[in-house]
Amino acid sequence: MPTTRPDPVMLPKKPMSGTSLSSHSSRADFFSESVIREMTRHALAHNAINLAQGFPDFPCPPELKAAACAALNDDFNQYAITWGAQDFREAIARKAKAYNGMAFNPETEITVTCGSTEAMMASMLALISPGDEVIVPEPFYENYGPDAVISGAVPRYVPLGDGATIDEEAWKAAFTDRTRAIIINTPNNPTGKVFSRDELRFIADLCREHDVIAITDEIYEHILYDGNRHVSMGSLPGMEDRTVTIGSLSKTYSVTGWRVGYALADAGLSGRIRKIHDFLTVGAPAPLQHAAVAALSLPASYYRELARDYDRRRKILYEGLATAGFDCRLPQGAYYIFTDISGFGMTDVAFARHLIETVGVAAVPGSSFCHDGGATKLRFTFSKKDETLHEACRRLEHLG
Repeated sequence: MPTTRPDPVMLPKKPMSGTSLSSHSSRADFFSESVIREMTRHALAHNAINLAQGFPDFPCPPELKAAACAALNDDFNQYAITWGAQDFREAIARKAKAYNGMAFNPETEITVTCGSTEAMMASMLALISPGDEVIVPEPFYENYGPDAVISGAVPRYVPLGDGATIDEEAWKAAFTDRTRAIIINTPNNPTGKVFSRDELRFIADLCREHDVIAITDEIYEHILYDGNRHVSMGSLPGMEDRTVTIGSLSKTYSVTGWRVGYALADAGLSGRIRKIHDFLTVGAPAPLQHAAVAALSLPASYYRELARDYDRRRKILYEGLATAGFDCRLPQGAYYIFTDISGFGMTDVAFARHLIETVGVAAVPGSSFCHDGGATKLRFTFSKKDETLHEACRRLEHLG
């Protein structure tokens, strides 16, 4: 009979030079689990309305569901080409040209990934050497900190600020001769800031001056309000060969569980990203890549309706938060409201737990979006049905 090996976690720990295996440090020791996903679990345990994690509670477009079923029935169930199904890469190239003003060769410059999460991680692993500095505007999406640690980078934080413009002097000071890359997220999660063309030109000038790569997370590119326009850093003169543009189906098409994203970059950068991607995940789900072609074929009216629907939801949540005593402003883009909770006299973590356990509404502590600070902030998402938001606002009326 074959010998069965015991579960490795059940093996007795053997001391090594006076230490145990668990006492040895690793990259995982330098960051915690996702606070956003932790808040979701806490919300489920207390039957709270989940305005913490940014996923819709409404269905995706029916065209996508039909395309996914057709792809499965047509037997697209084996590995796709590692860097993405041909028809999907061609569709991405057409979309990037028409909407973002950038031209990419689908054969050499487009890499399909397991969501934008993998696109960011693969890009950083591919382009950053241990000890390189990476500029991270703060507040930032919580994944960027662990991404920097895993890739061996040294994050250098620069304030995003609460105002309409960035502090140019602070940004100039952040660039050094050790800076390898900067992460730009526009529209921004959690603040909703949309970088203007002038701001991006200023940052692009710094990138060229210091020979820095821009890694841009643009997954909310179609969710914009009040006349704001999306500008891709890679479309600016001189940034074509030093920008990685990251996109995803998750937010625009309400399919966060599909895990289909992409990284767009010139052939030199893409060649490195593809090697990391190949050994990191091999490939994104094949049938969903084929179904994604239907998403990128939706008419322009879809994107207008998407922005209009989110604008309505934005105002519902904003009015509810303001009525409940939160200090907040309407975001320029994305689908979050980053609120100030100073007036409630509690830290972000304590107040987030209070809201879940007592009020029945989940949000994310602001400190999870900052390397230092954020204890007076909470992030709420409005990527929910109108009735979900109205009920959350009704519950928040009873704060106190």
